[in-house]
Order: sequence, then structure tokens, then C-alpha cells
Amino acid sequence: MNRKLASIQYIHNITPIDGADRIELIHVLGWECVTNKGIYNIGDLCIYFEVDSFLPLIPEFEFLKASSYKNSPILGEGYHLKTMRFRKQLSQGLVQPLSILPKGEYKIGDDVTNLLGVKKWEIEERSTTNGTIIGAFPSFISKTDEMRIQSYPELLQEFRDLDEYYISTKMDGTSVTMYLNDNHFGICGRNYEYEDDGKCAFWKYAHKHNIPNKLRDLNLDSIAIQGEFCGAGIQKNRLKLITPEWYVFTVVNIKERRRYPLNEQLELCKKLGLKHVPIEDISKNFTYSSISELIERAKGKYSSGENKEGIVIRPTVPTYSKVLSGPLSMKVLNNDYLLKE
Repeated sequence: MNRKLASIQYIHNITPIDGADRIELIHVLGWECVTNKGIYNIGDLCIYFEVDSFLPLIPEFEFLKASSYKNSPILGEGYHLKTMRFRKQLSQGLVQPLSILPKGEYKIGDDVTNLLGVKKWEIEERSTTNGTIIGAFPSFISKTDEMRIQSYPELLQEFRDLDEYYISTKMDGTSVTMYLNDNHFGICGRNYEYEDDGKCAFWKYAHKHNIPNKLRDLNLDSIAIQGEFCGAGIQKNRLKLITPEWYVFTVVNIKERRRYPLNEQLELCKKLGLKHVPIEDISKNFTYSSISELIERAKGKYSSGENKEGIVIRPTVPTYSKVLSGPLSMKVLNNDYLLKE
């Protein structure tokens, strides 16, 4: 499922902010946004822009200039929405009236990302790899992009219906996919595939760990392994790693379009000598009753002492999600991490 960076939603609650006369808290989906008082009423339709949206440089968004202006080598000029704090109150995303849209009929859930020229904020991928791009991310492999629980509150019920689930630590790095398909071994970042020319950090890691040959020795053609590549020069290296490390979080049979169950993923990592993302908990009953409980659960630190990025929650056996129209999975980010970031 593609992430809806800007969508039509409704305001289901408005709450005051202690000590604030001019601002209040708007509740949309599972998100809370600070806005000026008196603009919206409960039940109003609105446009909700998610955190990490990159809004175009147009007059409607000029009020964001002081707090959010960025000039990106990839995306150009615009406004990057981040988690912010007003009067000790977190604000995540942006709420705007439907009046900024072209005239037309809109309903709850409509995706207006492209209509408004909104893009996903991205850092320069190539600067973390030193690699040579040879093509786009392969179309026969799904990209790694977990959905946030705040955008899909209905996922709570789908997890309650599970027989078993697990919570893993979300590692702070960059997504890397290594695959073997029709005897071709390839390596991709989030958006591109890279050449094995002795420059790419991902390829150096694969050769060091002999991953291409190990996959062939195990007769594992038609496999994609996805994980978080962490180390110096990637994000802020919050794990304080001296040498790069790759933490596996998904294994897919490409031809069958099937994710491996957790136990098979862990077993494969052992065979290949790879690290799996840390498993924090495996449980039979999903006892979290609210998004706020999950946000509190996502807090914590890496062994380095730095705030961890958050957690990812999945079934131990891959399950189809009607809400996501794909594999059931969700991420919950650590607000302490987001504020510092």
C-alpha cells in the first residue's frame, strides 16, 4: 500500500492545551495536531498531511517558512513537516481546510497527495553508499515502508484477532535489499539498485559475509532479504557502530510473493551468519488497547544510550491485512527520538 501523505479526513475531537489561549489540539485518525483556536469544529472534513511530507513552495503553505523550509538536492525547495512541540504539547503533521483544494467532491479517505504536489521527504541515498546506480528498485520486489499505527487505527483490531505477534526494535539506518533471482544477485537501497564496482558499502558488506555464494550454496534462488544497514555516515549512527552492520527484518520468496514466518527468518539468518533485528517480545495476546499505549511502549534506548527509533509489530506467521491490502504490519515511532531528530 502506498502511503497517503495528504488525505481527506475528519476531526473527531478537539481538546484544549493547558496555558494556551490561541492554540488547541486537533485529533485526526490517531494523530494530534496543534492549530490556531476556533478554525475547526468536531466533525469537519479537513486535509491531513503526515509527518515527513514535503510540501511544495506555494502561497498556501508560506506560513511554514520559518519552521519547515528546506532546500533538498533531491526534492528542491519546499516545507518538511516534522514532529514539533508547542506549550509542551506534541504536534505531528498538519491540518488544513479543504478550501486549498481545487473545486470538486471529496470524501473521507481520498488521497490528495499528488493533487497537492506533496512528496515524501528523503535524504540523499547515494551519499550514504558511495555507490554507482545501475537502475531503479526492481518492480518484482516490494519496497520496505511500514505504515504508522496513527494513520491506520483499525490495525489495532486486526492485531487483536491474531494467534501470535512479535515486537522488534526499529533500527536507525537505511533500508537495503539483497536478492538472488534467476541466479542474478543484486543489491538495492531504498530507491535504486547499485553496481558491484568496489565503491558501494552495501556490496562490500555482502562480499565480506559471502552472502551471494551462501545463497547459491543453499539453493535459495528467488529470494529477497531486506534489512536496515547501519553504521558510520548513515543517519547519525545512533548505534555507535565502528563497522557497518545489516539487521534483517523481512525475507520474501520472490516467485511465490510470500514472506517468511519469523522462525524461518531467524533460521535463515543463522545459516547466513547475519544479524536479525532484535526481538523485544513474542506474545499470544495483543493487549494494547490504544495508540497512546503503543506510543509509550515504543520508547527506549539502544545499547549505545541513544534514543531508539521505535518498534515494528508483526504476526509471527505472515497474515493478510484488509486495512492495508497487504501483509499485516505496523510501526510505532519513539516520540523522544522524533523530537531530537
